[in-house]
Amino acid sequence: MAETAPIDKLMQHIADEYDALSRQLKVIAQYVEKHRASLMLERISDIAGACDVQPSAIVRFAQRFGYSGFSEMQDVFRQAYTEQASATPNYQQRIRKLIDTRDDKISVGDMTREFVGASRDGLDDLAGGLDDAQLEAAVTLLQKADNIYVVGVRRSFPIASYIAYALEHTAKRVHLVSGLGGMHREQMRSIRGGDVAIAISFAPYGKETQQCARLAHDNGAKVLVITDSKLAPLARTADALLTVTEGSAFAFRSLTSTICLCQALFIALAYKLELDIEEIKQPGEDND
Repeated sequence: MAETAPIDKLMQHIADEYDALSRQLKVIAQYVEKHRASLMLERISDIAGACDVQPSAIVRFAQRFGYSGFSEMQDVFRQAYTEQASATPNYQQRIRKLIDTRDDKISVGDMTREFVGASRDGLDDLAGGLDDAQLEAAVTLLQKADNIYVVGVRRSFPIASYIAYALEHTAKRVHLVSGLGGMHREQMRSIRGGDVAIAISFAPYGKETQQCARLAHDNGAKVLVITDSKLAPLARTADALLTVTEGSAFAFRSLTSTICLCQALFIALAYKLELDIEEIKQPGEDND
């Protein structure tokens, strides 16, 4: 099974313990969540000033989560940045790295089996970490929605396209926010109360998706978020939050688990909508 990255373990630990933190430590946790991409560069005095706490509070925060001090915790963010920078080169660079790090040529069959194995690990992680309450909340949001807007950019765009395609098989009014011509916000302009936005984004998190989610929230719509962490930027606007971590092989992340989750979401929604129709068809008790 794919090992969880240290940064993801830390962020999950913070999310799990958040309600039990003191007021000061909650402020620091919020700052860490919002500035995780730049935290490796910041001095403890800068963070303390931004959070309006003493530097000793930053040290206590780090120790609360098992580190000897701020510097040790900061190393986790530095490592995550280094790995992300090396894991997100262009496709040609990724393939070249694969060639350079293999002593022998790998066959197409072995390469495929390794990628399938990574995808299988991701599916196992998905099954083991499902949050039934959030799944129910997600389906209920879609069930009650007047309009459904779906947004996802770059590697999340195929997922958004699939969800929109699947939802078109219901009677719901579905809008795929393609961003054609850079018009993400314009395509979201008509969203309002009674509607739902499905926002899909994974690290390093598309700014367009974050903007659309905020716009939906500000206009009174509900937001269903599909992302990779409970402390991801989109999580703050979520009325329902589904997290999924993909398996990875050869520095390429699979889409298998996210597609599976979305298919299950659609099937559950279609099932509930059909139940609604059946209830309407049944005669009332006082219709004798």
